Amino acid sequence: MTEQAVHDPVAGIDVEAIKRQYDSESRFRTPEDWTRMMVGVIAVAMSCFHLYTSAFGLLLEMWQRSVHLCFVLVLVFLLYPATSKSPKKSIPWYDYILALLGAVVALYMVFQFHAMLERAGDPNTMDLIVGCAGILIVLEATRRVSNPVLPVIAIVFLLYCYFGRYVPSIFQHRGYGFRRIINHMYLGTEGVFGTPLSVSASFVFMFVLFGTIVEQTGLGKYIIDLSMALAGWSAGGPAKVAVVSSGIMGTISGSSVANVCTTGMFTIPLMKSVGYESHFAGAVEAVASTGGQIMPPVMGAAAFIMAQTMGVPYLDVALAAVVPALLYYIAVVVQVHFEATRLGLKGLPRDRLPSIAKLIFERGYLLIPLGGIIYFLVAGYTPLKAAFNGIVLTIATSFIRRDTWLTPKKLWLGMENGARSALGVACACATVGIVIGAATLTGLGLKLAYAIVTLAGGSTLLTLVFTMIASIILGMGLPTTANFIVTSTMAAPALMQLEQPIPAMASYMFVLYFGIAADLTPPVALAAYAGAGIAKADPMRTGVTATKLALAGFLVPYIYAYNPILVLVNFEWVEFAQATTTAIMGVFLLGMATIGFFRAPLSWILRVTAFGGALGLMIPGWKSDLVGLVILVGIWCVQNQKQRRLSPA
Repeated sequence: MTEQAVHDPVAGIDVEAIKRQYDSESRFRTPEDWTRMMVGVIAVAMSCFHLYTSAFGLLLEMWQRSVHLCFVLVLVFLLYPATSKSPKKSIPWYDYILALLGAVVALYMVFQFHAMLERAGDPNTMDLIVGCAGILIVLEATRRVSNPVLPVIAIVFLLYCYFGRYVPSIFQHRGYGFRRIINHMYLGTEGVFGTPLSVSASFVFMFVLFGTIVEQTGLGKYIIDLSMALAGWSAGGPAKVAVVSSGIMGTISGSSVANVCTTGMFTIPLMKSVGYESHFAGAVEAVASTGGQIMPPVMGAAAFIMAQTMGVPYLDVALAAVVPALLYYIAVVVQVHFEATRLGLKGLPRDRLPSIAKLIFERGYLLIPLGGIIYFLVAGYTPLKAAFNGIVLTIATSFIRRDTWLTPKKLWLGMENGARSALGVACACATVGIVIGAATLTGLGLKLAYAIVTLAGGSTLLTLVFTMIASIILGMGLPTTANFIVTSTMAAPALMQLEQPIPAMASYMFVLYFGIAADLTPPVALAAYAGAGIAKADPMRTGVTATKLALAGFLVPYIYAYNPILVLVNFEWVEFAQATTTAIMGVFLLGMATIGFFRAPLSWILRVTAFGGALGLMIPGWKSDLVGLVILVGIWCVQNQKQRRLSPA
């Protein structure tokens, strides 16, 4: 992340300004005096701390989380202004005080850890003062780096802990006193210092750091060039380039808006240059970039928390996400292709495209770190060690060619950007820990799951729909990571309490997908709005188009909820191959239905039929598969005949 605006020479757009507009984590100060170097030193020190503990072993759990939170709070108050009217080029005195207080309340847990263990849940006055101050400071830091929604939710849950005896009977509890709440939320490992912050302080930070360091080698430009060579020549090639490049970039970025601004500054003008409408170009980039959060091997931060929540290796989550992610991207490519053929759009001339052989020979080594991450995970390394080894591999391979060297300046910038990029996730994890702490203290999670199942009358479909709605609504105001943690605590258990329970992997993946989908669905479609900004298109129209393109992303979670073999539950090769094949066919029909074109325009009757066939192929069972297959073959024959009639003699 650079501090100077990057202007796209093709479109003449300030991409960094667009990123700051739609990505709250990019709205940091850019001091121009000695404080800039001071902030940089603190950020690099944070990266060095995590590199050291990754190489030589993590500290005690509470110490690791406390030091991590200390760095986070200090950097947030130094980098993020309190309001839009606060100074952007300098740091006011009160933010220095807040940064110092943030360091004190975080490190208090290091220096008083053993003493608090001896007090065994009986905090003294100083513990309570520090705990209360710590909660307030964490909430303020989260408000600055994200938005007020998550802190407000956390405050509501804190009030629920205290006033529980006055709420409706289904959610009622006996109520807890101030001392018990502060002790639970800050002075132990259930609230602020709970599992989410633990994941942020270990796996997540290292993968974020890996992404920012590997970016300094020029991998982003290489991915775009490689995507151009692979898909730029085909019908509507630039749109397929956007899908491929954004999907690959998403594996290492984990941020929808940042991904749109990184690859979109190249792909969106290219799409417009070959004839795509502005809103469609912005929507394609938004959909492709959003899907990166579910694309293995790295995925987004929520995937690491998902693995920790389920108590399974991260590799299990990454493998389970492979087929759903491929279905998502196949659906986008299919729809992009149908739209291109409908409009008669051509690809770019071969002489304008880079040579695949030359790209692989000259810069193919830049992909070695990504391959290394996959190898280390498959070989049984922990995600922490896999990320650390990936960083070492990145530094080593960068010296293969002079123009990709990770010079001290580039390495410094990568480490500084890594710390900055991790602040939003860390604050979200610390604050959402309060929500989880309230759920564990009051038993709200189980009560809410029971309420959802009761409201749905035990119906699996209605329970899935209610869970989807909750995930999307929460996703409009929460970052993906926070959204997943809340819904996995409150909504996912409902799916596992049905009369025919949905397996944990499918349940958690379900809420993960729909939390991510909120970046595309109006009225708060941040990724789509960022794409619209670059494309100079209408934001709402871009969001609606993005939702249509991502329709498979809304259907696929239902499919693996009913047929969990797609996420490798009860895996059998024959059944898995059949389910995957029919799902791909279903995605093909879904593309016809949404775009309304296959070889020739489809009538509304055929579009509705195609949609029904898509559902038939995606729903498990040989009878529904047979119906869907008959529809696919029938539409294929009808459209071939129509194409022959429409073609000039």
